[in-house]
Amino acid sequence: MTTPLPGAPGSPALPRGELRAVFGEFTGPPECTPLVHNPRNGVTAGVWRVRAGDRSPVLKVLTRSKRTKAGWAASADPRHWNYWRREAEVYASGLTGVWRSSGLRGPRLLTAAERPGGDVALWLEDVPGEPATGWPLDRHIEHARRLGAAQGAACVADRPWLSRRFLRDYIGAKTLGEELLDSDEAWQQPLVRDHFPPGLRRDMVRLRHDREWFLRVLEALPRAFCHLDLWPANVIDAGPDTVLLDWAFAGDGALGEDLGNYLPDSVFDLFVPAARLPRYAAAAYDACLHGLRDSGHSGDERLVRLAVCASAVKYDWLTAQMLARAGEEQLDYGGGRTVSAELHCRERGLVLAFLADRAREARTLAPLLGFPEAPSGR
Repeated sequence: MTTPLPGAPGSPALPRGELRAVFGEFTGPPECTPLVHNPRNGVTAGVWRVRAGDRSPVLKVLTRSKRTKAGWAASADPRHWNYWRREAEVYASGLTGVWRSSGLRGPRLLTAAERPGGDVALWLEDVPGEPATGWPLDRHIEHARRLGAAQGAACVADRPWLSRRFLRDYIGAKTLGEELLDSDEAWQQPLVRDHFPPGLRRDMVRLRHDREWFLRVLEALPRAFCHLDLWPANVIDAGPDTVLLDWAFAGDGALGEDLGNYLPDSVFDLFVPAARLPRYAAAAYDACLHGLRDSGHSGDERLVRLAVCASAVKYDWLTAQMLARAGEEQLDYGGGRTVSAELHCRERGLVLAFLADRAREARTLAPLLGFPEAPSGR
């Protein structure tokens, strides 16, 4: 049986058995509050904080039947970047705790339930603490140190449901506006013309042209168990531990790939000013190396640097998307407020220029480490 919740449409069904498993006995109907998440992702039916008495766990429902755009569709392939059951498998396996000795962990799983319609309900610890979206820079840098220590120390055996070739498949699914990269008219849109740095068009066209080279380099670098969706909205400072949310993409990645994602994503959604990114990124990279050394990692640190720099390819699709949507209203993550279009374009343009510099560094560093040279620019 299910207990319907009063309130707005979109409230989740709450089977009595799940409620008893999580809350035990309680009086009165539970209160349900929707939490910010990516509503486009086809694997997520919804995320809510459910309160009854003095307890308020988080309910996340995984699904394979949600209708969404092709680029975010759920997959039944366990190796696919958007395999719909992966997060349930990660929690059931205990992998969310594999980095705990380094101060990183996932929320505690209270219970998981297979529902008659085929969905999976994850009842998770409601983690108190400060989200990384509001952290000062020194806290982000400490997070980078913990990440290096965690990924240097942890040795995770492969599981059949961990993602493989995540980056290749993820960016391959994002095609919006690709034809605009070579369009003079698209690059002359006022917001783009006035707020993208000089030379960015040349750099982003080349990054797209070199995509396959970057992916081959990343796939040949030393491997690590990676979160693969590591950005400030998925990180909470919970006292002695840093808690990482949303393990839906977790799997095989290059050592350094998670940091290469975290740094630009700190700025893309306006959590860190773009002007501070170069110094912030340098300090965070040094901290990550410090953590790696403390973990006993003895590999060539230049390979980690190459992974961080080559990860710039993850965002080659973003330039095309911005060209396609330059005239649209801009919203913050979660869609709660409007963001100045000028600010949005200027900040993202500066991050893309930073990533272009990283891509150039990767092209220089890779041949020194035995990789083929990148294709010549167009």
